[in-house]
Amino acid sequence: MRGELLKGQVAIVTGGTRGIGRSIVLAIAKEGADCVFTYTSSQSLAESLVEEVQTVGRCALPVRVDVRDFEGTKALVERVKSEFGRIDLLVNNAGITRDRSLLMMAREDWSDVIDTDLTGVYNTTRACISLFLRQRSGSIVNISSVSGIHPLAGQTNYAAAKAGVIGFTKSLAKEVGPYSIRVNVVAPGFVDTDMTAKLGEKYRQKLLQIIPSKRFGKPEEVAKVVVFLLSNESQYITGQVIVVDGGLSLLSEI
Repeated sequence: MRGELLKGQVAIVTGGTRGIGRSIVLAIAKEGADCVFTYTSSQSLAESLVEEVQTVGRCALPVRVDVRDFEGTKALVERVKSEFGRIDLLVNNAGITRDRSLLMMAREDWSDVIDTDLTGVYNTTRACISLFLRQRSGSIVNISSVSGIHPLAGQTNYAAAKAGVIGFTKSLAKEVGPYSIRVNVVAPGFVDTDMTAKLGEKYRQKLLQIIPSKRFGKPEEVAKVVVFLLSNESQYITGQVIVVDGGLSLLSEI
């Protein structure tokens, strides 16, 4: 089913080949936008996603870039401007986990997560923001996590990064609101992706018992919220955190 919520617009999605990112790219395309997405490893997954986007009549461009690379993200934005002539939407989705207790957490475990999940948001947003300010328009959605609000033990690096994304978003929303630029957060809970597939079966069953909806989320359910926040349907919403977690964050302890 195709819509027109984002008709004629151009989006950048970081970390677009898997899980939530892939669903976001497809949802954006189905609503009429062309989409540039980044990836770091699997070219075959990137190519298959391009083919899927083409089936709904839109254009997708995969770009291999690590969001930790400040100059690389600048080059990405310049390429998009050159090839598409405009950028309207940005989704900062790229993220990794390196879960360990702090006592066992190596310096690289900390820096890899912070540099990807938080500094990566700075890098791509910094590269786009001057264009958005000049055109006095733009919509940004940053993907955080329920762990940035109600952290789990063993995730000091991930929780710090995702909480940082929320603070970053709220501050930036105040800065750029007068220029008709909106910045929001989507904070998913446990969603069926490669990342959650690594959880042990015993732990998965424990989670299913405490999630009020009694199931994990689907990537496309997160993507629908992202599209809403990108679109003019939410034009009076900025600086907000929309939690998509089946009610998990209603619990006092996770």
